[in-house]
Amino acid sequence: MQIYLPIAEVSVNGLGLLVIGTMVGLLSGMFGVGGGFILTPLLFFIGIPPAVAVASAANQIAGSSFSAFLAHWQRRTVDFRMGAVLLVGGVLGSASGVQIFEALRQKGQFELVVSLLYVLMLGTIGGLMLMESVRTLRRRNDPNAVLITRRRHTWAHGLPLKMRFRTSNLYVSAIPPFVIGLVVGILAAIMGVGGGFIMVPAMIYLIGMPTKVVVGTSVFQFLFVTGFTAVLHAVQSGSVDVLLALILLLGGVIGAQLGVGLAARLRAEQLRIGLALLVVGVCLKLAADLVIKPAELFSLSGAS
Repeated sequence: MQIYLPIAEVSVNGLGLLVIGTMVGLLSGMFGVGGGFILTPLLFFIGIPPAVAVASAANQIAGSSFSAFLAHWQRRTVDFRMGAVLLVGGVLGSASGVQIFEALRQKGQFELVVSLLYVLMLGTIGGLMLMESVRTLRRRNDPNAVLITRRRHTWAHGLPLKMRFRTSNLYVSAIPPFVIGLVVGILAAIMGVGGGFIMVPAMIYLIGMPTKVVVGTSVFQFLFVTGFTAVLHAVQSGSVDVLLALILLLGGVIGAQLGVGLAARLRAEQLRIGLALLVVGVCLKLAADLVIKPAELFSLSGAS
């Protein structure tokens, strides 16, 4: 079933878009990621222009995050106070990121810059997460390793402006989560991602936040930051394709509910290694597309 997207100016398979949205929503519910790091490259692969893919992906992430948030709220795995700190940084970062997005698009360098950023960030973060997760699985039956994994204090606990986050059982500086939220907001605007592939490991390994609570809190933050980003893109660049966003959103809401149910059945280390494998896989695909020689370098058309 082919559907013409008026803003993207391409025809795509509607059922395929629905499946993509469902898959991304599933990831949002399972891992606490917005799913944009998967969604945006997939939209690139099926021929959606990069600027439209990035702007429209923000709408889908906001919708699937809302669905996942409701499910996590019922399970009491959302730290609203931590989420508020992340949100303040995220909104400021999103506003700055939209300005960078427009500057890159006007200079004609947007597609190359975004692809390189994806490869660099996904490769680094996915590789580190994968190595740590494999070590954790190997040491799970070692009594000494258990003591190490339970150690909650990091360098972030020594910074000023400390706050008590009761749901996360933490007493830590508000500076690291604010900075993490700021970076995630910029990424949401420039790359069309929720930023969970950065936020989730950063909150776990830098601050010591419990994995289950990180997942719920991250989707709470994505809900507002990506929604704000989508509005800014629609107003400033007009690159949001409403039809594309609606189809993806429908699949995302369904997938998010399924993902939350699956996450409740998995151990924390299993969730982390699954996310790591996913991140590395997307990185390799994007890197291959950058270096593999295309079948046609260019095409010429002229008046006869």
